[in-house]
Amino acid sequence: MATKKTIKVTRTGSTIGRPAIQEKNLRGLGLTKTGRTVELEDTPSIRGMIKKVAHLVRVEE
Repeated sequence: MATKKTIKVTRTGSTIGRPAIQEKNLRGLGLTKTGRTVELEDTPSIRGMIKKVAHLVRVEE
C-alpha cells in the first residue's frame, strides 16, 4: 500500500487589500490566521490553490 504524499503549507501574509478569491483560497486550504501551518495531501487541486496565493504562503515538501 502506497502512502499518500503530503505537503506542509504555512500562511505568511495578510489578505488585507487582496482580492476576495485569494482569501477564499486560503480558507479552503485551512489557513485562517497568519502563521498557521497545515499538512495537506499533495493533489493537483491543492497545488492550484497554492499557486493562486503563492505570495502569501510557504510550502515545504
